[in-house]
Amino acid sequence: MTPDQILSFKPNVLTQKQRESYFENGYLLVERFLDDAWLKRLRAAVARQVEHSRAYTQSDAIFDLEPGHTAETPRLRRVSSINDQDTVFWDYCAKSPLTELIADLVGPDVKFHQSKLNFKWAKGGAEVKWHQDAPFFPHTNDAVLTVGTYLHDCGMDQGPLKVIPGAHRGPIYDHYDAQENWTGALRNEDIERLPLERAVALCGPAGSITVHNYRMVHGSEPNRSDLGRPLLLNVLSAADAMPYTYNPLSTRYYQQVIRGKPAKWAHHDPRPNLIPPDWSGGYTSIFAIQKGEGDKPKAAE
Repeated sequence: MTPDQILSFKPNVLTQKQRESYFENGYLLVERFLDDAWLKRLRAAVARQVEHSRAYTQSDAIFDLEPGHTAETPRLRRVSSINDQDTVFWDYCAKSPLTELIADLVGPDVKFHQSKLNFKWAKGGAEVKWHQDAPFFPHTNDAVLTVGTYLHDCGMDQGPLKVIPGAHRGPIYDHYDAQENWTGALRNEDIERLPLERAVALCGPAGSITVHNYRMVHGSEPNRSDLGRPLLLNVLSAADAMPYTYNPLSTRYYQQVIRGKPAKWAHHDPRPNLIPPDWSGGYTSIFAIQKGEGDKPKAAE
């Protein structure tokens, strides 16, 4: 759906001003969106995942471990497809007020794409370099967004999400290097042309959510504090936004309509999309890719 079509529907949760700001700037921060009951449930579910990780000594398709992870002192970078790991996470994504808020931004028919739980562990949790989501999972149109949920207070020291207002209206940047290796990040020459002085850090208290369009240029700094920063991430779209490529984060909920009805017609944005490597052989996380761990995926030939 186009922004004008989406805005023509009566809002459910957000104000019309908030919706217009999202389409103009490419992001929203909604403070204290979650109540204490949801926070308690989600925090307990996160704690269960950390406990599960103690049995792992190396990363796999679900658990991406930081260097130094041990059973005694677990350090996680990501739990992939988190909605499949505990029903609490899926209930939050598909059966909470969050669904109505997403409908305010993509239209009444809402579809699920993927989920993950990113950690920035205390005292050194990894940075995420400037990148866009669209090159990782391109769709036929840009009514695709990522919603992040802060389960604890997130200030500047915890490495909050940073965005560049309006960058979603610019180009999709190349996320391959000069040798056609996939880096999962913008090239230095493109970063140098960005108005980084306008970057906004989306800090917020526990229960706040961040929303950004999948074309938005964003990143985050390392966690320099004594407090961990788990960030629950769900990627959702309008029902008429169709993925072009393989989804490496396997999930039983893939492309499930969580509100409204399935699309009869696909909507196509005429702007070009960058195609990522063939993810069907596996995928770890953006942290591993940006750090150059393992084999470097190549552009399709």
